[in-house]
Amino acid sequence: MKKGNYLVIALISLTLIPLELTWTRILSAEFFYTFAFLVLSLAILGLGLGGLALRLFEKPNRFGFIWLYLALSALCAIFGPVLVFRIAPDFSLLFTSWLAVGKLTLTVLILMSAYFFGGMALSLLFKQNHQDMPRLYMADLLGAGLGVLAAIWAMNLFGTPQAAFLISLPILAASILTAPRFAKTVPAVLVVIAIILAPYAPAWLSLPREERAPVIYTHWDAMSKLKLYEYSPDYRGLNIDNIANSPVYRFDGNWDDIKGDTVPWGINVYYLVHQFDSCVFLSLGAGGGADVLQALGEEATEVHAVEINGHVNRMMLADDTSGYSRVDHATDAEMADTLSEGATDSAASVEPLVSVAEFSGYIYRDSRVRVVTEDARAYVRRFKNKFDVIYSLSSNTWAALASGSFALAENYLFTTEAFIDYWQALSDSGYLVMEHQMYMPRLVSEVIDALDRLGVSNPADHYAIYDLPQMRRKVLLLSKQPLTDEIRYYALGPLTPEMYDQIHLIHPPADDSVANHLIARIVKNGWENEADSAAIDISPVTDDRPFVAQLGLWENFTAEKREKAGQYAEFSGFPLSKAMIVIVLLVVVVIILPVNLIPYLKKGPRLRAAPWLFFLCIGMAYMAIEVVLIPKYALLIGAPLYSVATILLTLLTASGLGSRFANAFKDRTPFIIIAIWLLLDVLLFSHIVPIAGTLGLPLRILISAILIFPLGFFMGMPFTKATLRVGELIDWGFAVNGAASVLGSVLVLMVAFTWGFSIALILAALVYLAALGLFSLNSAWTREAN
Repeated sequence: MKKGNYLVIALISLTLIPLELTWTRILSAEFFYTFAFLVLSLAILGLGLGGLALRLFEKPNRFGFIWLYLALSALCAIFGPVLVFRIAPDFSLLFTSWLAVGKLTLTVLILMSAYFFGGMALSLLFKQNHQDMPRLYMADLLGAGLGVLAAIWAMNLFGTPQAAFLISLPILAASILTAPRFAKTVPAVLVVIAIILAPYAPAWLSLPREERAPVIYTHWDAMSKLKLYEYSPDYRGLNIDNIANSPVYRFDGNWDDIKGDTVPWGINVYYLVHQFDSCVFLSLGAGGGADVLQALGEEATEVHAVEINGHVNRMMLADDTSGYSRVDHATDAEMADTLSEGATDSAASVEPLVSVAEFSGYIYRDSRVRVVTEDARAYVRRFKNKFDVIYSLSSNTWAALASGSFALAENYLFTTEAFIDYWQALSDSGYLVMEHQMYMPRLVSEVIDALDRLGVSNPADHYAIYDLPQMRRKVLLLSKQPLTDEIRYYALGPLTPEMYDQIHLIHPPADDSVANHLIARIVKNGWENEADSAAIDISPVTDDRPFVAQLGLWENFTAEKREKAGQYAEFSGFPLSKAMIVIVLLVVVVIILPVNLIPYLKKGPRLRAAPWLFFLCIGMAYMAIEVVLIPKYALLIGAPLYSVATILLTLLTASGLGSRFANAFKDRTPFIIIAIWLLLDVLLFSHIVPIAGTLGLPLRILISAILIFPLGFFMGMPFTKATLRVGELIDWGFAVNGAASVLGSVLVLMVAFTWGFSIALILAALVYLAALGLFSLNSAWTREAN
């Protein structure tokens, strides 16, 4: 075999994996994460279908066509997303409009095309060089692992939309390498086109939307899409992924202007801060610094501003105004609103743009502030009896953080174990203030569970729940000491009758008007007794099942609610995420798997049942493990972005090396070690996190990689061993494996939603053992000629 083919295969994977990551980031921010999951999960089926096309049709099986398949894959990768945004599918109409279904189908086919042609090229290379599969598969997986880093690097350096164009360059390089001399100009021209068009990507890969205020700055990297709104001369707002918002207030350095309860903070904690002579304040998800400003204004002596998004912290610290502009983002009408009355010269009338750091009075440079770019749970876990006030104001976004298409939002800020960590991090008289619009009934269930686990006597005396009707928010106040009536009354501002429409207690109930509130019933009767009557899922989530945003219940999948099923339907109890999973599952089971049986109708060599089922099993199990390990190890590593990079890079690289040395191990060895390693992970992971989780990020990443590498090493062997048995039929095995990967990802999510990560990994181990049983049937692998 030509050594150049190893490079070609690596370059193909160096594009296909980053495509998945960049497209996830784009579609998640612009269309909402559940729909990104749906579209890309279906699109990636194209990889296996490309291999199936080679088995069904003879003409495409020409080595000389590889360059063309690669060029077509790149062409579809460049222009496919642009077409999708021109189609602009409205997923909120998915359950009520056939037009929306048609647009969805067209969207999937467009995005699938890049994977389809890439799958044809990969399958053809595998088929014609099957005897060298240990090295070929190693090149494939090492290229994929490098692609993870390339995707994150490109998104951070160039911007996510630009990266979506430029990520086609590796596969175009592969096309140039494999093309005959007369055809090399075709992929070369596409290289030039991708580079020239990349600067226009942000405009082409964004949905037109009516902004709530002039946008004066945008930034889009692997972590998030940021927009900075200019609401007024004294008020800006940070918007993350078109969903989450964080205020930024102008501050001129006069602390006397922001003291006491006269300041119109959304949630005022001045009373709690002043319960301490020297308050240590922790802001979870500090965002634009409003929490920090409030704490400093009330003379907190130490303020920890914890924010997972590093670019937000850089904006709060640096004077850089590059990229700021009113002209590019504001309409004429919006510009007019910012002009002083009677002004004649707009250039002279509009206040010069200043950095967020200067706008906010450089509060992050205050000696009392400790600026931390870190996952909140990972940071809190390091402290015991430290913080007097922990403050969390809607500290999350629902978007998938570059975690690949097979991702649905999990959040370790809102689990039972999280409240145990918060409790232990509080000082002996400390308070936790946590606000959320959607999750509060579930959070109350978790607080009750956490206090029970901690052995706290009379748990209900340690927390209060407030309703802020005008803000449409609920606030949890958790106290290390039993709450007094005075604390409850003044904690967030006096609970006077005149203020009832702005703030009042749900627990303990101030009067009979709130006695029937779901939260009050959960406190009184327990969530188990209220689950059947609740419109949303109120069961407490744990670190093993951290899907707090998945509030939907199947009983709400009614015709009436399907008509109103927009992107936020999950939070009113509609099972949107589960419905998306079922759609993918039905497509795979009803369409894709039967299509993979069609070659049995043809004459010629065929996969027997045992190898067909074997490729199905290892495809399901490999992807199930990958899908579980990424969010699971986010608990230990911290930021989901680092978890994605660490787990995928380690798993893919280790699998590649395992493929290379597959022949050095007995057939049964990898399957048994995989099963044992997964069982050990299930048993020991929860004990490792409290110990290793207090270490610095580099050490947490290193420990995670060490824990994953042996598993990945042996996971890279089954596909290679099977290929050496089936030979040229690997194109069919590749197709089955591709379909199974999607099937495994959706099935494991259903299991994780219901029973948690541990059960999901145990089931994956059982599937690998089933694959071992199939592989052991040596006589059942004999090829069928007819």
